[in-house]
Amino acid sequence: MHPRIRNISFDCHDPYALSGFWSEVLGYARHADDAPGDPEVAVLPPGGALPNLFFQEVPEARTVKNRVHICLEPSGRTRDAEVERVLGLGATLVADHRRADGTGWAVLADPEGNEFCVLRSAAERASTKEETQ
Repeated sequence: MHPRIRNISFDCHDPYALSGFWSEVLGYARHADDAPGDPEVAVLPPGGALPNLFFQEVPEARTVKNRVHICLEPSGRTRDAEVERVLGLGATLVADHRRADGTGWAVLADPEGNEFCVLRSAAERASTKEETQ
């Protein structure tokens, strides 16, 4: 039997603030016991699903490109609408790989600089029969 991913961890300066951003992005809830100033905060998917997002305080800032990142697939909205929504929550646009034909993706960063991608929705991919980003 193979293991499953329990947590995806983020090193950060302010676990509570960063967990709030990701909670809004994903519609997940912070763990009920977590509070501002805690050195570790968990964000839990609905219904006990996994993986959780885990935020841990570290003193140093991010200095190089992420080696692992999250790719988000919008549900119920287009890629472009999701990019605009997440930018409105405090993300920044790092690189725009969206193409005129509707394919491609956008690279964003959360408020502490952790990069992530916003891909096309399943419906958008199906409309061009493209199964990747």
